[in-house]
Amino acid sequence: MNHLPVMYTEALQHLAIKKEGVYVDCTFGRGGHSSGILSQLGDFGRLLAMDRDADACTSEVALTLLTDPRFRLTQNCFSNLSAVIEQHACSGLIDGILIDLGVSSPQLDDPERGFSFMRAGPLDMRMDTSQGLSAAEWLARIDEATLVNVLFEYGEERFARRIARAILTQRELQAINTTNQLVKLIEDAIPVKEKHKHPATRSFQAIRIAINNELDELKHVLTQAISVLKPGGRLVVISFHSLEDRIVKRYFRAESGAKYDPGKLPIKEADIAKGVLKTISKAIKASDDEVVLNPRARSAVMRVAERV
Repeated sequence: MNHLPVMYTEALQHLAIKKEGVYVDCTFGRGGHSSGILSQLGDFGRLLAMDRDADACTSEVALTLLTDPRFRLTQNCFSNLSAVIEQHACSGLIDGILIDLGVSSPQLDDPERGFSFMRAGPLDMRMDTSQGLSAAEWLARIDEATLVNVLFEYGEERFARRIARAILTQRELQAINTTNQLVKLIEDAIPVKEKHKHPATRSFQAIRIAINNELDELKHVLTQAISVLKPGGRLVVISFHSLEDRIVKRYFRAESGAKYDPGKLPIKEADIAKGVLKTISKAIKASDDEVVLNPRARSAVMRVAERV
C-alpha cells in the first residue's frame, strides 16, 4: 500500500484494535485505514466499511480487500450508519468506528469530479455522482442571500457578498459549468489576495460542503455511533475544517457530562443522566514530520471518545 491516509498511525492506535473485534470504517476512500485495521485483526475479527463514492467502492484496492472474508464494503452515506450495521446484525457489537472527513486524494486528483480549483473540469463536486445537484446545477438556481450565507458560514469567506453577486451576474449571461469559469469569477471578485492561499479555496470548500450536506451528515453519524458501539468501543473522528471539528468537540462534550432536567427541583440522583461517552484525549494534531511529507495533514484534528 503506497498511500497512507492522514494520521494513519494515530488512528489505528486510538481505535485500540482487538484481534477478534468488529470495526467500522465510515470513509473507505483509498482504503488506507481499512487495510491497516485488517492487518491487526485476527481470523474472527470483522471490518465493515462504507463510502458514498461509487469510485471508491469499485477501486482496485476495494476489489482486492473484498477477497478477504473478514471485510465488507457498502456504498452508502455514513449518515445511514445504523441501517448498515443492522443489515450486518452488528448493532451494539461494534468495538470501534473511524470517520475520516473531507475530500479524498482520488477525488481531488480527478479533474472530472470538479473538486479542485487547480484542475480544469466540469463543476460537479458531488461525493455521490448518482444523486443530488452538481455544483453547476446548484449555482444555477441558488438565491443570492443563501449563497452569501453558504460562502460566509461554510467557507469563512469575507468577500462572500462580492463573490455571490459576481456569480449571479455571470449566470445571467452564461451558465457556469466548469471549475475554470468559477475560479476566474472568484479571482476577479476578490480585491485582496491572501498569501499562501488560492483565492478560490474558501468558496470551493463552502460549495462542496453545501451540496453534499456534509455538516448535517456528520451530526447524524455521531448520534448513531453511540447506539451501535458496545461499552468500551472507541469513536475516532478526523476533521479538516473548523466547523467539522467544532461539531465533534461539542458533541463529545455534551455526551460525556452528567445531565439533568432543570424542571425537576430539588434535583435527585435519579434525575441525573450519566454521560454515555468518555473523552480519551484532547485534540490530536499531525506530527511535524507528517506535515512535511503531506501538507494536507496541517489542518487535521483527531478527537477520540469511548462508549461507557
